[in-house]
Amino acid sequence: MLSVIPIPAFSDNYIWLLRQDSTTDVAVVDPGDAQPVIQYLERENLNLSTILITHHHHDHTGGLPELTKRYSPRVIGPHNPRIEEVQERVGDGDDFRVLGRRFDVMTVPGHTLDHIAFLAPGTPSLLFCGDTLFCGGCGRLFEGTPEQMHASLSRLAALSEETLVFAAHEYTLANLRFAQAAEPDNKVRDRLMKECQRVRDLDRPTLPSTIGRERQINPFLRVDNEQLRATVGAHGPTDSIESTFATLRAWKDNF
Repeated sequence: MLSVIPIPAFSDNYIWLLRQDSTTDVAVVDPGDAQPVIQYLERENLNLSTILITHHHHDHTGGLPELTKRYSPRVIGPHNPRIEEVQERVGDGDDFRVLGRRFDVMTVPGHTLDHIAFLAPGTPSLLFCGDTLFCGGCGRLFEGTPEQMHASLSRLAALSEETLVFAAHEYTLANLRFAQAAEPDNKVRDRLMKECQRVRDLDRPTLPSTIGRERQINPFLRVDNEQLRATVGAHGPTDSIESTFATLRAWKDNF
């Protein structure tokens, strides 16, 4: 059984740690800071055997130099030479095994051009999507276009609804406040917001989400919704799905 454990980092990052009960070897996803990872490994007497990287931003890669020097792990990441520690560069359609579990690679440009996601098929499947898909939101477009991000999110939204979504940031409440403005009449979202507020009051993660839940509450996966498009229309063009998405993302940037 593969367990996924959140290691908080910085103000709102999660470094996801993957662990099998039968071994002391573990993997981590996007270690922006080495220290919380080292502290967890030492406390639990574990060995870091693999690191997965979704994209090049420093809050996802900053811990690589120290962790690779200390543990000599296998490092798997995108085709971007800026991430010097990556040993195995992977892209769309590639697969590999970590801790006995198969992982499939999906390219999901938008937040950055090198962004990839890791999907571990199963019941349920596990999705490590970095800064592409958040609970109730999506990443800013630092390098890609709205069309690229919309296509990437559409790929993720097509996964099975039971798929667990392990996003890299605790942005849920802020995202849901924007979702209320974008689609005021969404009772599922309103119930989720109350639930997530209770969870955060206990200092617990609101993640993972699920693909099924995101389809119901995430405005960036709902740009074909008539009410949402009517609301977004006050902020810019909505003559197509793609233009609605672009207007929605620009609105969120300044919300």
